[in-house]
Amino acid sequence: MISRDRDVTAGVVAEPEVASRTRPVLITGGAGFIGCNLAHRLLREGRRVILFDNLSRSGVEQNVRWLRDTHGDAVELCIGDVRDAEAVRRVVARAGQVFHFAAQVAVTTSLDDPAHDFTVNARGTLNVLEAIRTADYRPPLVFTSTNKVYGGLDDVSLVENAARYTPQSEAIASLGISEARRLDFHSPYGCSKGTADQYVLDYARSFGLKTAVFRMSCIYGPHQFGTEDQGWVAHFLIRAIDEQPLVLYGDGKQVRDILFVEDLVDAFVRAQKTIASIAGQAFNIGGGASRTISLLELLDLIADLHGQRPEVAFQNWRTGDQRYYVSDTAKFSAATGWRQTVSVEDGVRRLYDWLKESRTDVGRTRSTTRRRHVLVDPLSDDSTVLSTPGGAQ
Repeated sequence: MISRDRDVTAGVVAEPEVASRTRPVLITGGAGFIGCNLAHRLLREGRRVILFDNLSRSGVEQNVRWLRDTHGDAVELCIGDVRDAEAVRRVVARAGQVFHFAAQVAVTTSLDDPAHDFTVNARGTLNVLEAIRTADYRPPLVFTSTNKVYGGLDDVSLVENAARYTPQSEAIASLGISEARRLDFHSPYGCSKGTADQYVLDYARSFGLKTAVFRMSCIYGPHQFGTEDQGWVAHFLIRAIDEQPLVLYGDGKQVRDILFVEDLVDAFVRAQKTIASIAGQAFNIGGGASRTISLLELLDLIADLHGQRPEVAFQNWRTGDQRYYVSDTAKFSAATGWRQTVSVEDGVRRLYDWLKESRTDVGRTRSTTRRRHVLVDPLSDDSTVLSTPGGAQ
């Protein structure tokens, strides 16, 4: 028997697939870096979008203004907080699809205030799941988790080279870290995001929700207001453009795979299109083994773009900082046909050009300082926006 759900916005009974397409798309943390880029893509495709955000992240008002100037009334801003279960319930009741990006995204902030970190990331995600579970129409959900659920990866043996660490294992060096890796939550941030990650997967198993988890590596691109704590590619470029000194924690040889935001947006769209077949699964999402860079190598690339490197000071390693993390994205590629398309060099150049063009005195102040969380606040892994300093990992 085919289940039929009432589409409240249309006032008619609709098949689930029809409701998913005719109702607006809800993006929690939608005013943030990742959220606004996804919203732009969906709006260009003719979808209506609801941004659920409390605007606590510095600079996100500019993202909302850009979306409204570009797309008009097709985008709706709903100011709210994922810790407010009733507000979440009301907005989820209108949604055809949900992308849950709202989060506290900085390890440093989680160490300063673990309770706040937990209520935003774990309790906030549970509120979203419960709103979906109890809704008349249960929209499919894509949730952004983090590579931090795999811990410090201290057991991965590394070779130290002049500018980067390289795994001794040929398999890890050529493919990266896969979803078969055991979970090892590290830092309060890793624990809160890991808790949310597991709840999202279990609600597919226990209640039949259509959910998928993205365990994301480093995301970068336009509309990213990077800080010292989060959004490091943008932060490095901003410091160079502003001719300000830069602090590196550790030795600068730590390696990450980096993914340009347009490629990530394509992954989100593919995930919702294939949600029936990928529901209940977690996927590592990032640039993969062909798109890696160390901090020192990024400084070299910035010198090529900008004509000089920023002045650098080194400080001690920070809690939970992995010396090497690269995503093995083969599972998601096999499931959906997704592939990364933007190279490191091209993506960093595009972000550099956008930052140069968009910098203002106000933006300069906002993007290089940390902002304390406020009473109501909306990472992604930049993931996004719920508190300091929301966004991507």
